[in-house]
Amino acid sequence: MTDTVDVTPVESASGPTRYDLTRAEFGALLDGEPRYRLDQVWSGLYEQLADPADITNLPKKLRQRLDDELPLALELVTESVSDAGDTVKFLWEIGGRSGGERSRIETVLMLYPDRATVCVSSQAGCAMGCGFCATGQAGFTRHLTTGEIVEQVVRASQTAKASGRRVSNIVFMGMGEPMANLDRVWGATERIHGDIGLSARHITISTVGVVPGIRALKDLPLPVNLAVSLHAANDALRNEMVPINKRYPIDDLLDACADYLEVKNRRVSFEWAMIDGVNDRDSDARELAELCWKLRPSAHVNLIPLNPTPGYPTKGTALKKVYAFRDRLEELGANATVRRNRGTDIDAACGQLAAGQPVTLSKKR
Repeated sequence: MTDTVDVTPVESASGPTRYDLTRAEFGALLDGEPRYRLDQVWSGLYEQLADPADITNLPKKLRQRLDDELPLALELVTESVSDAGDTVKFLWEIGGRSGGERSRIETVLMLYPDRATVCVSSQAGCAMGCGFCATGQAGFTRHLTTGEIVEQVVRASQTAKASGRRVSNIVFMGMGEPMANLDRVWGATERIHGDIGLSARHITISTVGVVPGIRALKDLPLPVNLAVSLHAANDALRNEMVPINKRYPIDDLLDACADYLEVKNRRVSFEWAMIDGVNDRDSDARELAELCWKLRPSAHVNLIPLNPTPGYPTKGTALKKVYAFRDRLEELGANATVRRNRGTDIDAACGQLAAGQPVTLSKKR
């Protein structure tokens, strides 16, 4: 598998961090220890979500060695809390590769009555250039490694565990375009599924429409969910909102989604950030419903009132009109849900993650 978009590759790190190592590499690190030590270490890190110092069935000397030789990759800068504690945003600093500058990324933990979800970043920044998204406004820095992605899940899960909750869902909807870093995203997905123990049906990988990535994902073994950040249902408007559409237009995108559905039999969701006067008209509803019909009955629309970002002055659609848009879609035979915004006041909601990076003010349409 290779990257599906030409952006700066991950460079070699100065040394492995705790979640970079595969099980086989951990086995090599533990050469000379009894064979059962590998099971103890692996279970402690991934099933118990424990730090080495807290894996009590390991000798104290080995615990100290693991702490010393395998540091964490993510340094916590701030932890912001909203929604009476039900939304937590972690701002991390990560080391530069090969001595380069350090970067910042964000992860969001969302607690609901029936589930706990972690929204994971796959890149520091993003190269897709969607003007209404704070991450896209900030630009691209680098890919994250598999270990950096996995560590986000582990550390958010530790926070959930401390409050008596277990993470049940992972969404690759944080900073970055997952399909542009698919090798490492998939490596993390396999570990989240096989070692942390989450069902593939509770893992969602998103894309703004990188068609080769969708086709590659189709041929990978786990039946994960696919989410497409659509936002417009005709090429003229989508070219303006989502620049990658010029490379992979809507017809090609729908063909790839249809092939994914045929192989995986998993629902495809269309994410639709509602922007006042831009994509919330009756004509937009009719065009979107027609696209959904092409994938019926397995397409679902998530309507998201546009969240404020400093680089995109156009307002989001008023909530009353968002619900009217949903009702119109349902009248036209499309399935739609209005997604509740979480963590808007701490810049943790959809499209707001920028890791404290400056953004460029876009011209209003």
